[in-house]
Amino acid sequence: MLALLHRSGRTALTSLTVQAVSRNYSSGQMAKRVAVVLAGCGVYDGSEIHEASAVLVHLSRGGATVNMFAPNIDQMHVVNHLKGEPTEEKRNVLVESARLARGNIQDLSKLSVENHDAVIIPGGFGAAKNLCTWAVQGKDCSVNEEVKAVLQAFHGKGKPIGLCCIAPVLAAKVFRGCEVTVGIEGNDKYPNTADTAAAFHQLGCKHVSKSVDQVHVDQKNKLVTTSAFMCDAPIHQIFDGIGVMVQDVLKLA
Repeated sequence: MLALLHRSGRTALTSLTVQAVSRNYSSGQMAKRVAVVLAGCGVYDGSEIHEASAVLVHLSRGGATVNMFAPNIDQMHVVNHLKGEPTEEKRNVLVESARLARGNIQDLSKLSVENHDAVIIPGGFGAAKNLCTWAVQGKDCSVNEEVKAVLQAFHGKGKPIGLCCIAPVLAAKVFRGCEVTVGIEGNDKYPNTADTAAAFHQLGCKHVSKSVDQVHVDQKNKLVTTSAFMCDAPIHQIFDGIGVMVQDVLKLA
């Protein structure tokens, strides 16, 4: 009897092991390949660190394979984050982004749309200063040519684009007529949303008011946007909203 139980146990264990391996293999085969584009390191002059981290955590939880990229250019300026004031330093966007990527990052010029199923860009002032010039020129801004080319390439292939916080300004500038959200208009918890939304309307785009834990999905353009730190909200709500964005991007990929 004991021998029979041992044999049965081994058989069951073997069966479970095979099933587990099969599941892992299948999930590996189906893993989405996502490019994350960074804009430096730090809310005032680069990518917002908590937003970038939330994107990476949720992509990991979703089983995605991630590659990180940043343009190899100088930052618009460098801000002393303790004082909130610009300094005379010069820093490189790719080099600074490598801090967030733990060194595992590539020049944006090497990003191939063919090798990825989706692209996500976290917010932070770097998105509006280094990836484009929205911070100083608003709706009349220009978008970095490499960033613009990446967005147009993913859009042209019908692959989803995720944008959070102020990063949706990139879509508003590149894709006329698109739909995005940067929060709720006329709500004190979203102090900069109304002005940004007004600029979107002037560009021919539609702003859709959504709370920090929600996203807006522009099905036509496969754009998924959420307000993140455009809202004065607890960090866990920012994290959760970005999680919804990542989930929807992966569903569309």
